[in-house]
Amino acid sequence: MKNLKINNRFTAELPADPELTNEIRQVKNTLFSYVNPTKPANPKLIHASEEVADLVGISKEEIQSEEFLNAFSGKDILPDTQPYAMCYAGHQFGNWAGQLGDGRAINLTEVEHNNQFYTLQLKGAGKTPYSRTADGLAVLRSSIREYLCAEAMYYLGVPTTRSLSLILSGDQVLRDILYNGNPAYEKGAVVCRVAPSFIRFGSFEMLTARNELKNLKEFVEFTIKHYFPEITGEPKEQYLQFFKKVADTTREMILHWQRVGFVHGVMNTDNMSIHGITIDYGPYGWLENYDPNWTPNTTDSQNRRYRFGNQPQIAQWNLYQLANALYPLINEAEPLEKILESFIVDFKEDYKNMFLSKLGIFTSSNTDDKIIQGIEEILQLSETDMTIYFRNLSQIKKDDSVEQAFNKIEYAFYLPEEIKGEILDSWQKWLSVYLKRLSSEELSDEERAVKMNLVNPKYVLRNYMAQLAIDEADKGNYDLVDELFQLLKNPYDEQPESEKWFAKRPDWARSKVGCSMLSCSS
Repeated sequence: MKNLKINNRFTAELPADPELTNEIRQVKNTLFSYVNPTKPANPKLIHASEEVADLVGISKEEIQSEEFLNAFSGKDILPDTQPYAMCYAGHQFGNWAGQLGDGRAINLTEVEHNNQFYTLQLKGAGKTPYSRTADGLAVLRSSIREYLCAEAMYYLGVPTTRSLSLILSGDQVLRDILYNGNPAYEKGAVVCRVAPSFIRFGSFEMLTARNELKNLKEFVEFTIKHYFPEITGEPKEQYLQFFKKVADTTREMILHWQRVGFVHGVMNTDNMSIHGITIDYGPYGWLENYDPNWTPNTTDSQNRRYRFGNQPQIAQWNLYQLANALYPLINEAEPLEKILESFIVDFKEDYKNMFLSKLGIFTSSNTDDKIIQGIEEILQLSETDMTIYFRNLSQIKKDDSVEQAFNKIEYAFYLPEEIKGEILDSWQKWLSVYLKRLSSEELSDEERAVKMNLVNPKYVLRNYMAQLAIDEADKGNYDLVDELFQLLKNPYDEQPESEKWFAKRPDWARSKVGCSMLSCSS
């Protein structure tokens, strides 16, 4: 891989763990530990993204090489690199968890290409000092979900890590998929994911919690220098600008999640990136029927802390924890509090504009709040597929009757027999108001439909789709992995040959493991 330009700024400039074993331990006064991946028994390339390879300086031909297979399965170490696992802490489900760290992730190196920097990280490549009671490995099931989802999110326009490769390790991994005392062996796999960096909110939380304030200052200044070079001024002012930048990009990310119906499932502070990108695809999912209380995570099934409708508030809560971590450098609460207060205020305004664009409303009216509130309530009266509903809404024309408009959206109902009486009446009343509102829009029906179809995807990675690919991959057939990968590269296009994927969740997937809720087991 002759064009891979190695540039290890993180390990060159930050304090390293002096101990070189990968034994599980508390690691103090350091940002990372050197650790080599576990060598896989018999690696095999399942899939790779040519676009991401090109992004980091790897050619299409090199993807098929033994060098690529060995480097991104963890079998060989890239020349002039020293892999490492990052040390960080975090709040999990609202509770302080102390040291966490890269328990299943190993950073291979940082590379520079076309004046951009990228960190290449293996997920599922073996034990690190931060693996706690786990083995640091990952199974094919979760690896397919992560690999496909990161790329699907990118093409949806959602800030995210990227996926370079999906490789079968050739090893068997023991997992208890439902945490019910029935572990079984599954195929092991390794994903190489790519991001500007994998620095998390929890990276700073750890240093403050341990009162390692010298390291905190050094790390914040390192982060600003290399990843936010536009930030200038006095140190305290830089720290505040940094926090504001993280708050703004986090807000934008969450807005996109709500736009496409994505639910992260595990919004712990150690799963929040300082770049405002989606990281750590565990038990995620897309809303099928529109339900703000839905979460895909079985671990969260009782309190539903990370439910779809709560994601903006959780993002703000997590930012509070980051503010607490940065406070020792600033020693002033008010400017941090102002940024935190503006987060939800700005989000609500952005959310309103985003939601109106999904409805095809691009001018302003004093009835807009009522229209949004009305549809959010009605969508919950009976199971209504979020993706299909919003996509088909663009077919409605200004001069349609209420009945004609209703006929264009009724495919989105999971139980059409329920749409009668008061529920039908509510739909008809809302559509009447909506049609009246559309008549005041300046765009033609065709122009409006084009704009709506750029914000309302036709195809998303529904859990049942991923599960079908997983079932086939378990048999050694990876065609469906590639089919979904190609489909999701153009989620806003009609793609008539792929119309079968523009469908509601099938009945068999309603309660099937992997299709409704998922555990963190991977």
